[in-house]
Amino acid sequence: MPKVLLERKDVDEKFTWDLTAIFKTEEEFEQTVKEAQKFTAEVEDKFKGKLNTAEAINECLNRLRKVYQLTTLTGSYSYLAVAVDQTNVENQERRMKLSNISSDIESRLSFVESEIIEVSEDVIKEAIEQSVENAGYLREIMRKKEHALHPEVEKALSALSSTLNSPYQIYNRTKLADMDFGTFTVDGKEYPLSFGLFEDEWEYEHDTKIRRAAFEAFSKKLREYQHTIAGAYQTQVQKEKTMATLRGFDSVIDSLLFPQEVTRDLYNRQIDLIMEHLAPHMRKFAKLLQKIHGIEEMTFADLKLNVDPDFELEISVEESKKYIEGALSVLGDDYLEVIKRAYDERWIDFVQNKGKSTGAFCSSPYGAHPFILISWTERMREVFVLAHELGHAGHFYLAQQNQNIFDTRPSTYFVEAPSTMNEMLMANYLMKTMDNPRMKRWVLSSMISRTYYHNFVTHLLEAHYQREVYKIIDGGGSVQAATLNKLKKETLEKFWGDTVKINEGAELTWMRQPHYYMGLYPYTYSAGLTIATEVSKRVLNEGKVALDDWKEVLKAGGTKTPVELAQMAGVDITTDKPLLNTIEHIGNIIDEIISLTEEIENR
Repeated sequence: MPKVLLERKDVDEKFTWDLTAIFKTEEEFEQTVKEAQKFTAEVEDKFKGKLNTAEAINECLNRLRKVYQLTTLTGSYSYLAVAVDQTNVENQERRMKLSNISSDIESRLSFVESEIIEVSEDVIKEAIEQSVENAGYLREIMRKKEHALHPEVEKALSALSSTLNSPYQIYNRTKLADMDFGTFTVDGKEYPLSFGLFEDEWEYEHDTKIRRAAFEAFSKKLREYQHTIAGAYQTQVQKEKTMATLRGFDSVIDSLLFPQEVTRDLYNRQIDLIMEHLAPHMRKFAKLLQKIHGIEEMTFADLKLNVDPDFELEISVEESKKYIEGALSVLGDDYLEVIKRAYDERWIDFVQNKGKSTGAFCSSPYGAHPFILISWTERMREVFVLAHELGHAGHFYLAQQNQNIFDTRPSTYFVEAPSTMNEMLMANYLMKTMDNPRMKRWVLSSMISRTYYHNFVTHLLEAHYQREVYKIIDGGGSVQAATLNKLKKETLEKFWGDTVKINEGAELTWMRQPHYYMGLYPYTYSAGLTIATEVSKRVLNEGKVALDDWKEVLKAGGTKTPVELAQMAGVDITTDKPLLNTIEHIGNIIDEIISLTEEIENR
């Protein structure tokens, strides 16, 4: 049974991250904020109205990089403090105060991009020739030229950035601070419930009565807030549509794909091919779970069950090091050094506590090391989650060592490839080191139920639903709770067919993920995993050559488009082939799980 969540002040500090790696004291944080404001004023005084030569442009951008680094550090520091405890008023106040300052800085510096956009292409090209460090930033500005607004409008939008980002803040506050799930009761016994406990524990509970009771109680609380969160989401998508129209895009989808440097074809392919070709494989997997657990009618609340719930190993944070280092050591000593430092220097927040953000993420502020948030449940499945987040950490650590702050972040289309690649390496390692059929089945079923389910099912179904929302918004409509519930239910029913009953509460799944406030992000998980699956096959077949290519991709950061990065890794994502190969690979894994199940049952 899950333990009752502690207050943040009561958790074991050694399993929390150490934010003093960014700022040792509050005074140092405040001094850096002032320094950022001072640099901003200097850039504004010296360059505003004067960015009409290649020399002036590059001199300005050299200073802008420094401002970006300072604001990245202060922004990360304030955000990470809130992420581990949404109930801490002091941290919330610091975050809001900095948000207002950051909006002012952003507004005052908006002239840089606006003025450069106004100069001739010849001047921008000359500036590119003069500076390797600023070339990527300047090429992106040239790409944005046709969608730029009047400088004063850009300035106003920058000044409003904190307000414009408020739907996401409202969503998080509602979900993590206001929703009190209390407890639920089964056969006279009371069980604790929270957002984190449901998603980390109860969803995987193999006692059907308890699992379904938790789902029902969880859904009941979500339903109480559906109109508030629908209102926040409607504000978000309407804002995105307004911005798209202002910038001359026909569709909000085109507007959101533009910064990703991805065509509509690549976007639609991920959604349409997976909906059509993966669904039969996943229905087969759902039927296997139904058979193993003796469930009369498979429902949405049963889909996170383990193939072998009695076999999953318990594992401590300390014990996880052996598996993480064993699996990722193939990436070389420099990469392994990053992994060891992550443990030793408290880059990772493992604990569970009240008010902590759900799920897991990695934040990699330029000028400091990465920070990983995870809620460790002492289960082996968390090793895959940690390997995933360390994939982001290793990626940005290497990128930041090799690129300046303008060039570290690749398109979101590619950003999940390094993280899911690490999950593949973990699976490869465990399959090599284990000869027990039950252990092999556990590894393969973890790949399906965690890695592929998470990226190719959960997030893909989010993407399908999200696309339907944007079609309504593009058509001049709006989305209320009833519409969102209907769209989500239709998406789930289309994928699962008559294999899985989409029971009451499943339609509220749109309320559970923050990704809808991050543009067209959900579909990129499957895109990244498609690349990772193909590269991991190269690693198994070619060894060091493929790994060396991959390391160069990681170091390249954001200097290339997603298509170019994939090409560096030996994958051509301009065709259907990698995605269809990946779907076939998933089908083969499911067939092997079924075969191993029969072997185990016949022993």
